[in-house]
Amino acid sequence: MAAIPKFDEPVCEEPAFRLTSIGVEDYLAAEDGAGFRSEYIAGQVFAMTGASATHNIICVNLALALAPHARAGGCQFFLNDMKLRLSLRGIDCFYYPDAMICCDPADDHPLYRERPCLLVEVLSESTARIDRREKYLSYTQIAGLRGYLLLDQDAARAQLHRCDDDGLWQQQSFDDPAAVLDLPCAGAVPLAELYAGLHIG
Repeated sequence: MAAIPKFDEPVCEEPAFRLTSIGVEDYLAAEDGAGFRSEYIAGQVFAMTGASATHNIICVNLALALAPHARAGGCQFFLNDMKLRLSLRGIDCFYYPDAMICCDPADDHPLYRERPCLLVEVLSESTARIDRREKYLSYTQIAGLRGYLLLDQDAARAQLHRCDDDGLWQQQSFDDPAAVLDLPCAGAVPLAELYAGLHIG
């Protein structure tokens, strides 16, 4: 298990330049009932692209595998339509993680969550770089986050970033379908369950 240093400078920050900026309340009002989803970074809004069938199957598998564990532990499971709000160095960002588990009963805003225990992103060719770098750097600044799971959609392969008791992030990689992932706030989940119904290498 490799130790990953914690970065002091998150990527969720003011851009060097901006064309048009909107406030948080305007963004939330526009997203409420919108026909598509957009992420928000420091006043800038970025429309999200659609997902593949493989991506959707993995997300359904996540819900089937993780939601019962989350509920049993008194936590909530959310699948890709609940926003995550980050406020880093006074800069607001909103993302749509593919899945998240939240266990803090006080974290109860109707439109977003701020203190998840576990975040999951399903990688695609268009998002892998952002998920591995930008979101990793931003997500690991969240107080109380215990794990960040990345799932490849082209192979049964997972990468789990876990925060230890000293606040250091450790990385584990899994590519054996027989492997069992010990996920924060969800417990033991076989990798094969997350790829059920798919015929990928």
